[in-house]
Amino acid sequence: MKKIIKYTDKALLLATLVMFIFGLIMVFSASNVTAYMSHAVSPYNYFIKQGIFLAVGLVFSIIMIKFNTRSYGFFSWGLLIITTISLAILLVIGSAKNQAVSWFDLGFVSIQPSEFIKIITIVFLAHYYDKNQKKLDSWAKSLFPIAICLGIAGLIFLQPDLGTTIIYGAIVASIFFAVPISKEIKYKTLFIGAGLIFFAVIAIVGSGKGILLERQMERFDFSNPCAKILDNGNQVCNCYIAINNGGLTGVGLGNSTQKYLYLPEPYTDFIFAIIVEELGVVAGVLLILMYMFITFRILLIGRKSPNNRGAVICYGVAIYIFLHVAVNLMGIMGIMPMTGVPLPFMSYGGSFTICLIAALTLVQRVSVENGILSEKSKKNA
Repeated sequence: MKKIIKYTDKALLLATLVMFIFGLIMVFSASNVTAYMSHAVSPYNYFIKQGIFLAVGLVFSIIMIKFNTRSYGFFSWGLLIITTISLAILLVIGSAKNQAVSWFDLGFVSIQPSEFIKIITIVFLAHYYDKNQKKLDSWAKSLFPIAICLGIAGLIFLQPDLGTTIIYGAIVASIFFAVPISKEIKYKTLFIGAGLIFFAVIAIVGSGKGILLERQMERFDFSNPCAKILDNGNQVCNCYIAINNGGLTGVGLGNSTQKYLYLPEPYTDFIFAIIVEELGVVAGVLLILMYMFITFRILLIGRKSPNNRGAVICYGVAIYIFLHVAVNLMGIMGIMPMTGVPLPFMSYGGSFTICLIAALTLVQRVSVENGILSEKSKKNA
């Protein structure tokens, strides 16, 4: 345990603790009105639940960090199979939420398997490509895990959850191009993949309602949202109003007006707009800088890793956090369609919060192993 404490990346740990605490405060500020007025529960309801999610994540983190990353890989196959089966079962008995069948409703809590499978896939790919690194000049060995991931992406798409499908696919693609596979395989796969995506987009646009649901097609019409404030532009337009209300320094913590039922569930996907309204654009910029710092520290740990396994885990987690931040903020700003993607550290949600803590624990374990290996090499020198 002493070595774990010694070689944990202190800067990353401090930054993530600050972000989780700030996020918990903002979940309370953004949710208390909706909790009381819309759901007839205590104003502290979502604050308490988020605190419980953080506590559960902390317990998992303390357990996880004691295991070597090699043991993570050993369990990743089983977890991948279990989670993939759960995604298939969801399509039959899952609970619909926001018109997507993505959750198992257990009454006291809802579980979203598609969140867990992102982290499991990162570990699975890291383990697979590290174990088979001498065989990556083979098409079969290189593309076998990608074929599995394509099947998983298809199950997520059928829920239908377009946002999670895009993020999952981007994580897998980023890892594929980061690992030491032969350039020929990478370039040919890129060419084929780009062609398939092009024809898929043409098919979607040409088919209208044939492939995507009507609500998904409407999301692609995201230009000038305030002209459609009574229709599908309501959410983004109210985000604009919140950000405009905040100005540089904000209206004060707890004083948001847009959380008074103007924004649906302002404590989840739209919490950044509430943060800027209450604390100002300055706070929003500082928050983005914190995301950049956390991503930088993760990439730095990955770069120092002496093996592919640790590097791929770190690069996968970095792209995981970056994509969630980018997709969420671009949706709020009206740069791309809203996809229901949570904002790391800030958004309320059990599955995502626990998965984020697990992802950061994986990175810290890589940092610990880097430190231990460095110490051994110095002793042997």
